[in-house]
Amino acid sequence: MAKVGLKDIAAQTGFSIATVSHALRNPDRVADATRKKVLAAAEAAGYTPNNLAVSLRTARSGNIVVIIPDIADSHNSNIIKAIEKVARERGYSVLLGDSQGSEKREREFARMARTRQADGVILMSHRLPFDRKPGEPVSKLPPIVNGCEYTGHDDLPQIGIDDYQAGLDATRHLLDYGHRQIAVITGDIETHSTRERLRGFNDAMTAAGVTVNDDHVIQLGYTLEDGIAGAQQLMALPSRPSAIFCFSDEIAFGAMYALREMGIDVPGDVSIIGCDNIPLARYFSPPLTTIAQPTAEIGAACATLLLDIIDGNPPTEPRVVVPHELKIRESTRRLDASAANR
Repeated sequence: MAKVGLKDIAAQTGFSIATVSHALRNPDRVADATRKKVLAAAEAAGYTPNNLAVSLRTARSGNIVVIIPDIADSHNSNIIKAIEKVARERGYSVLLGDSQGSEKREREFARMARTRQADGVILMSHRLPFDRKPGEPVSKLPPIVNGCEYTGHDDLPQIGIDDYQAGLDATRHLLDYGHRQIAVITGDIETHSTRERLRGFNDAMTAAGVTVNDDHVIQLGYTLEDGIAGAQQLMALPSRPSAIFCFSDEIAFGAMYALREMGIDVPGDVSIIGCDNIPLARYFSPPLTTIAQPTAEIGAACATLLLDIIDGNPPTEPRVVVPHELKIRESTRRLDASAANR
């Protein structure tokens, strides 16, 4: 079977070869209706672009690499889907770099942008995977966008929620429900998002005049297993918390599983709040109260911003904050006055 080319797509759609080429490779140069018609025809015909020819002609690979700490995490998978959608619409392929939290692997994947195997990097980590000289402008680095995390480089384009405010909002919800013995199971304390959520927790407790019990701050990772271990540690304490703020939904699911195994009711005995609002959160038993992150918006914004930078259009503002939302469900409950004062 003969390979389908631009000429065939042009014949099917009635557009010129140049218009078809722009629709597939420079979509911002054609009308939205034109782009959609060309994409539909290309998909129906089984068109596969010759990336090697394109790269020789444009000095671009047609690829972007997404460096992500855990590809299986439900929060991350939703972001990846949104990145792939935008990238495909703009004629790019997505290479996934599952670093498993390893700095070495992050640097290996980032090197793809140095060797022109990829045209840019979306980094879902708190570590910059490139060596940078003091004062070196970000324009000297390969195109890069930081999603959900913060590397400490203020001029590096970043997209994510306000994690400090998320920590405040989650803790205030528990305080408003009468809880005073509130514990946290954090994620990786090395990450900016974890430290900011913890700062928000501490500030909310201080503002309410509540002293944080140091034993109630459990610093672990972001997995189900961490949630199980954290809940077990907390329930072994002489002074058990009446509520737990988990820094991810997966931590929350692990904690709820552990509590159920110990015969402890959620929310009857202990209230649980998570962070992320992954799809399973609303269907868990009980449905999880959580801080919702707009993962599709984050992923689409990361891809759009990176591809704009690749095209020579850097952002006017390096930091984009997307809104989060408190989703109140059935895993948290109000304490009566006598329980709150115990």
